[in-house]
Amino acid sequence: MEATVKSPSHCTGTYGDDGDPDPFQWDAREDCEVRQILDRVADKWSLLVIALLDRRVLRFTELKREIDGVSQRMLTVTLRQLERDGLVKRTVHPVVPPRVEYELTPLGGTLHTTIRSLVTWTEQHQNEIAAAREEYDAREKATLS
Repeated sequence: MEATVKSPSHCTGTYGDDGDPDPFQWDAREDCEVRQILDRVADKWSLLVIALLDRRVLRFTELKREIDGVSQRMLTVTLRQLERDGLVKRTVHPVVPPRVEYELTPLGGTLHTTIRSLVTWTEQHQNEIAAAREEYDAREKATLS
């Protein structure tokens, strides 16, 4: 017997007979907070911002310079969303011109720990992944020939 959490704002997925969440059954509803949070923190710009703000404070222009390919608008949107989620703190200094700085909150710092683990795993397995991609591409090319 399976039960599904029905709360639209706090959905967590499908639960099995043992009462534990089934990690392979993410709730796909757009109003699912878990899904929304995962979408935010797994976004490539958010990951880069969180990584860059690890134990340091940066200004907007410094972040933009460090993140290759991000537009000013996308960086602004990303920072606002991370601030709204409580992951980034924005400080405006009352000087002319205004100086705005960004840093991780304690909550954002805990997420950085998780991101660091993911990066470490990726670095350790990048050669295996590259080899798997080459094998796959070769099989696909042979199938098309």
